[in-house]
Amino acid sequence: MNRRENPEINAGSMADIAFLLLIFFLVTTTMDVDSGILRKIPKEQKNDQKIILKDKNVLDITINNNNELLVENSILNIKKLKQIAIDFIDNGGGLDKNKEACDWCNGKKDPTSSDHPSKAFIAIQSGRKANYGTYITVLNSLTSANSHLRNKLSIKLYNKSYEELLKLYKTDKKVKEKIDNIREKYPLLISDIENTN
Repeated sequence: MNRRENPEINAGSMADIAFLLLIFFLVTTTMDVDSGILRKIPKEQKNDQKIILKDKNVLDITINNNNELLVENSILNIKKLKQIAIDFIDNGGGLDKNKEACDWCNGKKDPTSSDHPSKAFIAIQSGRKANYGTYITVLNSLTSANSHLRNKLSIKLYNKSYEELLKLYKTDKKVKEKIDNIREKYPLLISDIENTN
């Protein structure tokens, strides 16, 4: 019996087809752009003295593993966080480090809340299983509260919002003094606390 040979398949064009398919998928695939936090990391300061904060000058915010928001150990809806931060920062219930009162604050001057915007620290702690999205939402609420206070003061002092001053700064460098004044009156003092649980 004659042995019959199998005909060979011409695979010369297979490489071309695979290459074209690869190019097609690369061109038509959409990539998700990673979102991040736009923050400047402060320069390291050489300060050997220990900073002592009064408990009333620290707003404790905790995001637990179930993505629940705890403010001063009470469960809170995240939609209320902005107003709580505004009330805390703008309280004006005491004096700053130079023993001066906050004459621009419109708060309730509650003696159990923060003394001065320059002393109002916000401490955020999140559980290891908390969602990154929840953390970003909390951070956005706090930043929004600070921006609200800066805009309000800027309109009062300069008849322009803080955001308008920032846009003007691109063309007019003389605005920097006004921007620095607003930032000094309402600094953004947010700290991440390491989770020890």
